[in-house]
Amino acid sequence: MAQTYTIKIPLGFKAPDFQLPDTISGKWFNFNDIKGEKGTLVMFICNHCPYVIHVIKELVSIANEYQKKGIGFVAISSNDVQNYPEDSPELMKRFAQEHHFTFPYLYDESQEIAKAYEAACTPDYNLFDINDLCIYRGQLDNSRPQNGLPVNGEHLRAALEDVIQGRTPSENQLPSSGCNIKWKDADKNPLKKL
Repeated sequence: MAQTYTIKIPLGFKAPDFQLPDTISGKWFNFNDIKGEKGTLVMFICNHCPYVIHVIKELVSIANEYQKKGIGFVAISSNDVQNYPEDSPELMKRFAQEHHFTFPYLYDESQEIAKAYEAACTPDYNLFDINDLCIYRGQLDNSRPQNGLPVNGEHLRAALEDVIQGRTPSENQLPSSGCNIKWKDADKNPLKKL
């Protein structure tokens, strides 16, 4: 598995809107539909990535805890399902049900939303404040499938606490890492030049 990192871009950008189908409910959602009272976390994940599988229990636990505190959560999968059928919408629904998602799991078939967010890997996290400005694009914690460290979500949890308290997280953020997003045409990947 090739390790890919979140692209470092200037913080403070406005959350790109989207209109995507939820593989769990069949409904369509946009950013305002999932926006939280105090902030919003947009996660790019997929079903088969070992990095996602490694942290999914903690991600669901964090969502269960912080949705009650006013944070909106959404997961988006943008992988090419023709070449990676394990990430198909039908299997996304099964993955969400098996892991008891309490948030929508949206399918970005065109991959335009991943491009709009400059997402590069799974998992890739974008935390927005009450004004929909991105204030965190860091990692969940220091744990990776290969390093034996415990999955505790400490970095993302600290950022979420900052948002709830109205503080701005430090800009000194360690990037998330995982599998690269599976682009439909890797040679035309708009993020390749970055």
